[in-house]
Amino acid sequence: MGTETNETLQRVKLLKVPIDIIEPGQIAPLVYDMLKDGKEHNIVLLSLWDLLRARRNNEYRSYVLKASLIVPISKSLIGGIKFLTGQKAYRYMPFDFVVNLLTILEEREFTCYLLGGRNKVLLKTEKNIRQTFPRLRIVGRFPGSFKHHDEPTIIKAIRKSSPSLLLAGKGIRGKENWIARNNSTLGNGLRLWCSDIFDVFAEKKKHPSRSAFEHGLEWIGYCFESPFKFFRIFPYIYYKILLLIYKIFFKKADVV
Repeated sequence: MGTETNETLQRVKLLKVPIDIIEPGQIAPLVYDMLKDGKEHNIVLLSLWDLLRARRNNEYRSYVLKASLIVPISKSLIGGIKFLTGQKAYRYMPFDFVVNLLTILEEREFTCYLLGGRNKVLLKTEKNIRQTFPRLRIVGRFPGSFKHHDEPTIIKAIRKSSPSLLLAGKGIRGKENWIARNNSTLGNGLRLWCSDIFDVFAEKKKHPSRSAFEHGLEWIGYCFESPFKFFRIFPYIYYKILLLIYKIFFKKADVV
């Protein structure tokens, strides 16, 4: 699976981690191109914390490096790309990106398989998706926290239903790495993991306001939900130091 999905898609490296510069108008053509070639394509929604994780965790780094589309969702990443390369990148709110993706798939009556979340949440999610995207065909679902011995059955069901998109959320053992570990057996099509997507669709959790997201303040709400996330200020400072080191000591060719 290649790292480029389209000749016009520009991929840069930020602190040696790849990120795609995707203009809003490019998303639909990219999605259709990926589905047209009949291969597997993983889509990564990359946050600042994911970037730092990719630098230290080999398994997750491999997952990112092999992804067909790497979508930045943190304002800090956009600022880092601008600081090191001078290039303008675009960030996307995870929920909005997923809704946009489902809209694109619905236009051509493509299919979707839902994997993860609690059973009641997943049922509510399926109901709401069917109401919002009536021409999008949901060909299967399975809640998260499944037993290890159930994995072959689940993978077989996904492969047999051959969804255009495998939409996965929290509750899956290994999170995104579950997709990477089973990459060759899941079949073709798009795969996207988004932690809280089913809770948001089921109206169990609110996504950040547009204003907070545009100002890069969505992390404040997450910190009040999980106070330990306030300690992320330290990896954030580390990230800023890394940017400065790369700016001073590395040539531009080593950065992009």
